[in-house]
Amino acid sequence: MKNEDSIVERRLRYIERQKQLGHGVDVRFEGLKPMGSGPPNRHGLPSVPTGQRAVTNWPVLDLGDVPDVPLADWRLEIAGLVENPVTLTWDEFMALPQSDDVSDFHCVTSWSRLGNHWRGVKFKTLAELVVPHENAAWILCTGSDRDLSSGEYYTTNLPLTRAIEDDVMLVHTWEGKPLPREHGGPCRMITPRLYAWKGTKWIRRIEFLEKKRRGFWERRGYSDTAEPWFDDRYSTG
Repeated sequence: MKNEDSIVERRLRYIERQKQLGHGVDVRFEGLKPMGSGPPNRHGLPSVPTGQRAVTNWPVLDLGDVPDVPLADWRLEIAGLVENPVTLTWDEFMALPQSDDVSDFHCVTSWSRLGNHWRGVKFKTLAELVVPHENAAWILCTGSDRDLSSGEYYTTNLPLTRAIEDDVMLVHTWEGKPLPREHGGPCRMITPRLYAWKGTKWIRRIEFLEKKRRGFWERRGYSDTAEPWFDDRYSTG
């Protein structure tokens, strides 16, 4: 019982730390006016970020690999700088608190699909499950898809302060139906206030890190921070 009480106490301290951190937008953009067009979204930001156009379809972009992941084989490993590392089966993932949300999807290739209906598990629910260490500041997510030329698995990074925002989710349902395989089904991450490459498709691993580790596209010149309303598409160094 002592160990269980200790985990609960550490979890509560973690939750309190996150409340104090705020949304964590990159310091380069603090105080600047978000750019875009259209009526404000629920966060008070222009609905269509600068350099984007709204579309009604959902274009498919991938590395040329579209994994087929049976639910019986699906696993989500959460590891790194955490108190309680876990590997979840599909049934265990679905037994976690589920949330419904409506949010937008901004692709770095200049299109945005607005008003998507999602169902899944909030990232912050997973973070509270594993209890990140105090020095955990970044995450690195890994998908089941590979780059066909190099064989490298898809990875991407996020600052932890952005990952725990309320609308960041691991989703399994889109518009009332199972998430399509070509869009990352059975489960993908979504990052509505960042460019969508930060939302790993066919997600299978989340690692909590002390320092930034660049993922597939970040190593190829894309931004670590990926802020759509500041046209933050490419790395500055």
